[in-house]
Order: sequence, then C-alpha cells, then structure tokens
Amino acid sequence: MAVIKTNSGQTRLLARLMRAEAEGEGNLGMLMVGNVGVNRILGNCLDFNNIRSIQDMVYQSPGGFEAPQKGYFYQKARDQDIRLAERAINGERYWPASNALWFFRPTAECPATWYNQANTGRFKAHCFFSPSSENCPNVY
Repeated sequence: MAVIKTNSGQTRLLARLMRAEAEGEGNLGMLMVGNVGVNRILGNCLDFNNIRSIQDMVYQSPGGFEAPQKGYFYQKARDQDIRLAERAINGERYWPASNALWFFRPTAECPATWYNQANTGRFKAHCFFSPSSENCPNVY
C-alpha cells in the first residue's frame, strides 16, 4: 500500500530521478534515493515544508536534486526502474536511507554531519543524513 499519493506519471518521474541519481549504485542504491524522496514528501519539515507530491519533491528549487539539471534525467523510465519506484512508494525502507532527507557523494570520507544533520551511514559512493525525530517526526 502506498505511503504517499501518486499516479503513474509521478511514479515514472520518481523512477527517472532514482536512476539518474544512483544507477551506478545498483537497485539498492536506487531504492535508497527513492527512500529520501518519499521521506521528503512525508516529512513536511525543515527544508521540505509543503512538499506534497513527487513532482514538488523532484523539482524543488532551491534545495532539490541535481538530476533534473542533467539530460540523462529526461530519458524515458524503464520498466525495472518503475518497479523500484513503486517499491519505494509502497514504503520499503533501507538503512542508511530509511529516515534520511539528504544524501550526497563526497570526494573523501562522509562527514559526521551535513548542514547540522547526522550522518546515518554510507552506501557505496553516497553518504546519507537524517534529521532528529524531534525535528522531523513524520520520517520516523
């Protein structure tokens, strides 16, 4: 059962975002990007107040993702990517992204915090950062 409202067009949009941000990280890395996106919609906190849809989340500016600025993002969603997006929409969560609102790819080690948010761990090339449950209870 979906944890956020969506339709087929928005599901494809999330699939494109997940692939563009983390295709090199495999299915699990792409699912973690999906976790971050879904958390931003659920959260309604911090930098993500009033982000109510996948479209709001993907195109948020400032503070959104880099992928919509790249041509690769605009390729058609593949069936396998859509299935991964559906899994994220249905609430599958994976550590260290399970409660994360941010991730980035550092040139070295993951810092302990990023914009005052705690590092929850690294998966391959990406570091994930989560707010406290007090600052953003809806992602917990």
